[in-house]
Amino acid sequence: MSDIAIRVENLTKRYRIGRAQGSQSGVRTLLQRAASPFRYLATTLRPPSEDETLWALNGVSFEVERGKVLGVIGRNGAGKSTLLKLLARITEPTSGRATIYGRVGALLEVGTGFHPELTGRENIFLSGAILGMKRTEIERKFDEIVAFSGVERFIDTPIKYYSSGMRVRLGFSVAAHLEPEVLLIDEVLAVGDAEFQKKCLGKMSEVATEGRTVLFVSHNMAAVQSLCSRGIYLQRGKVLVDGSINEAVATYLKMIEDRTQEDLSLRTDRGGQGGMRLVGVDITDESEMAAMTLITGQPAKFVFHINQIPPGMVLEYVDFTIYDLQGRPVAYFNSGDVGEKDFRDSNLGTHVVCAVDELLLIPGRYRINVGIAGNGDLQDHVEGAAFFNVEEGQIRGRPVVARSQRLGSVMLPHRWILPETR
Repeated sequence: MSDIAIRVENLTKRYRIGRAQGSQSGVRTLLQRAASPFRYLATTLRPPSEDETLWALNGVSFEVERGKVLGVIGRNGAGKSTLLKLLARITEPTSGRATIYGRVGALLEVGTGFHPELTGRENIFLSGAILGMKRTEIERKFDEIVAFSGVERFIDTPIKYYSSGMRVRLGFSVAAHLEPEVLLIDEVLAVGDAEFQKKCLGKMSEVATEGRTVLFVSHNMAAVQSLCSRGIYLQRGKVLVDGSINEAVATYLKMIEDRTQEDLSLRTDRGGQGGMRLVGVDITDESEMAAMTLITGQPAKFVFHINQIPPGMVLEYVDFTIYDLQGRPVAYFNSGDVGEKDFRDSNLGTHVVCAVDELLLIPGRYRINVGIAGNGDLQDHVEGAAFFNVEEGQIRGRPVVARSQRLGSVMLPHRWILPETR
């Protein structure tokens, strides 16, 4: 038996922007073809221009040995999810080949592979049957799957009534416990809570030690580094780094920081519907002067500039997450949770301010991701919208100094009570 579990050879996936993928059908389409046959042939058969072409993947090649865990990282739009869909045979490549040796379990999107009208119990048996397992094999694993997912009370409820977190928990449990030889996991684990994410990482590590292969896509650099020894960094559909996970993560973080030098209003590497856009971030210190360096224990303000709030658009909240340089989230702020103003009832301008009375971060370098929500949707999301440094300071009169090794990034106000001497 070969030691290779996954072999990817010059894999390419091209999309034609603005054109329907695949064949078209229907009465209207047939009439259009009949009315203007030459126009139809001209627009359909001509090769796409560069402006019409999106290369989701472009000449990607790599191999994964059996029993190894490969981390795949990259910014939004880098081609990570497309790669997993090609490996899972959800879509076909434009050119190239992807070969997987063994039975595949995949969790790519919330509820992937589940029939919404069937119960959790029925979907477990359906998933096992698709993998080619016998009913007795599935029954042997059933209780373990349900217990791991934590949806015991709802196992006989149709999947369509599950929350996204419940579907992810059950989906991962099914994928991991039905003994696939290759496990493909997308970053949907972000939907689950911290406790479940920890369980998932432990399970993936266990799967790997059993000789099965894992391909793990995530934005959580700490999780990727703890689980993987090798990493691939994708950029614009190409493999930029294929080496140690530390090398891949370092390249990824440097790329994020380099993008902060660009005009935020011109950046295209963003998510959301685009109804509102983040065009600038200002970080100020105690004096309310712009500063990229803050001090532990001192006040700070984060000012988020929005291009405009269009008529009919309701700004619901602005949120941002602070990450350390290892990609670990250390603090989260959401105006909808603790904001003094209710955005839905306020006539706001084009900037929103988050004031922190006492910065509790230890000395180090940090980055922030920013999201803007309105009309029930995420309108904008920018990864690495800004970087800032934190220098040594004091918290409640106690000095906080930089140390080479820390197990955390937040210093909570506290005091020590020592035993009395006699």
